[in-house]
Amino acid sequence: MTLCLGCLSVLVALALSVYVLQKLCFPYFWRDLLFLQKVVRYGAKLEVFKLTSSVRTVLDRFLQQVQRIPDKPFVIYDGNVHTYRDIDRRSNRLANVFLEKANLRKGDCVALLMNNEPDFLCVWFGLAKVGCSVAFLNTNIKSKSLLHCFNSCGAKTLIVGSDLVEELDGILNSLLPDNIQVWAMRSWTKHTEVHSLLDKLESLELFFRWPLIQSKACYLLFCKCSVPNITLCGYFPTGLPKAAVITHLQSLKAAAGFWAFGATEDDVMYVTLPLYHSAASLIGVGGTIELGATLVLKKKFSASQFWNDCRKHDVTIFQYIGELCRYLCNQTKTELDKFHKVRMGVGNGLHQDVWQEFQSRFGKIKMCEVYGSTEGNLCFMNHIGKIGSVGRSNFFYRLLFKYDLVKYDIVKDEPVKDQYGFCRRVDKGEMGLLLSKVSAISPFFGYAGSKELTEKKLMRNVFVKGDAYFNTGDLMAEDHEGFIFFRDRVGDTFRWKGENVATTEVTEILGLVDFIQEVNVYGVQVPGHEGRGGMASIIVRPGFIFDGKKLFEHVVRDLPGYARPLFIRLQEVMETTSTFKQQKFHLVQSGFNPSKVSDPLYVLDYKQKSYIPLTDTIYQSISAGEHKL
Repeated sequence: MTLCLGCLSVLVALALSVYVLQKLCFPYFWRDLLFLQKVVRYGAKLEVFKLTSSVRTVLDRFLQQVQRIPDKPFVIYDGNVHTYRDIDRRSNRLANVFLEKANLRKGDCVALLMNNEPDFLCVWFGLAKVGCSVAFLNTNIKSKSLLHCFNSCGAKTLIVGSDLVEELDGILNSLLPDNIQVWAMRSWTKHTEVHSLLDKLESLELFFRWPLIQSKACYLLFCKCSVPNITLCGYFPTGLPKAAVITHLQSLKAAAGFWAFGATEDDVMYVTLPLYHSAASLIGVGGTIELGATLVLKKKFSASQFWNDCRKHDVTIFQYIGELCRYLCNQTKTELDKFHKVRMGVGNGLHQDVWQEFQSRFGKIKMCEVYGSTEGNLCFMNHIGKIGSVGRSNFFYRLLFKYDLVKYDIVKDEPVKDQYGFCRRVDKGEMGLLLSKVSAISPFFGYAGSKELTEKKLMRNVFVKGDAYFNTGDLMAEDHEGFIFFRDRVGDTFRWKGENVATTEVTEILGLVDFIQEVNVYGVQVPGHEGRGGMASIIVRPGFIFDGKKLFEHVVRDLPGYARPLFIRLQEVMETTSTFKQQKFHLVQSGFNPSKVSDPLYVLDYKQKSYIPLTDTIYQSISAGEHKL
């Protein structure tokens, strides 16, 4: 008996020691294990679908929810409630019009240029029911970029929202000769070439259901096609807009985001991000459908209306980007700041200072950071909720997903190589370029219609001959606990107001101005703002003078708001490398402080509709957050 009691005491002491050791050395072990088990289980289910050639789609899941909860509110928009059945019926009507009037067929690619509204979903689902792939176009793209999107994704049909028809000014005549048919959701008499889609719909009182729409075989047949379901066209890392290929499998994985963080069908989601963005369409809409929840959709984000909307519709989960939360924190404080039912925010780009202020002011809302690019093959999720971290990694995660952080030379703008020409891994806590290995588990599908662009995103022979890694273009760091932190972007891209700004495209647009001989575009840190504001170093063409008003008119006409350079620096000579590449490093470090930069500086001023001289007074005003940019 004494021996048994002694053994029991030893076992208890051993168990207690293991428990204490686990708490001290591996405090997140069980939470990591349970979360990863949940995610892997979902991923395994999708892999089974793929291996058995029975891959479902987001549309399939939507139709399941239509059968299960037909009268449950699906989309609440501008005070109107649309049930799952309503959206299904509307998309059926549109599918019939696409078949009969637009003569669309399975495998066709259709470009969609629409702002946030329920018909965005109806058009999307209607096209999917016909068997078309859909290219979501960034509504900020203009002229040359918009034309480029059609060449990238191979679309021969454009469907445009009623409020965006005027965006086609100047390019419509370029679309029609290429046999690109343009359909608008409303009648616009000033554009006789644009067909009216909505008028045709409402002129027919009865619409029959296409017999194959409800047939499971139809969707399975489409799933087996090589045509992707969604193509996202927008401002991707460099150059003109690229069309990122999104497969059905990727869409379903993204749709599990809310569920993975603990959302349920009883939650009410609030989405103010543009639906052309994968965060809103795949995670927001797709995630709502996966759960059978309700989505409150906003045409555009409004900081002043945000919390009123949340209270009005009993919102429990919202999507964000870093700037969105900063805008909310910048609003005047009220007694109602913590009076709401919001329990979770899902998004990316939330800086540590804003994160802390947001939770302090609006309550202990769980902020769930997700890291991943639209076209990338790697995703990090901060399921722990550690402030400032974009994601979480651990032993289990590394077994499934192979990624590395490699040393990067900021000045040379290239990875550091060893004597054998291979990349060098960074130490824990050290900043490095994030690379993700391309494999069967983590494939990279690239960009539509361009093998060259796809190849540019890959790095080969990274650690051994023959390997291939996806280059995220992001400088990251991983601490000793396995938390991932975003540090910066490399190359020719920076982020401003939640959007990627491609410096090469801005450079090309600015180069069309007659008095500009050479231009170098880069991003600079602006006090009190997330990301980097655009700045352009310019050499004025001999015989010309700098014209601030002309430049203002040019950038406002041809560039979206977030891509317009906020600051201009006039130089006589551009600094270049030995291979004649423009140097950005010293320009970025110099910033836009007139007391430290001897060159003439100008700032974008919307009131005077010009670029005006940047004085010390204006600089101090910008630094204090008093000057609106």
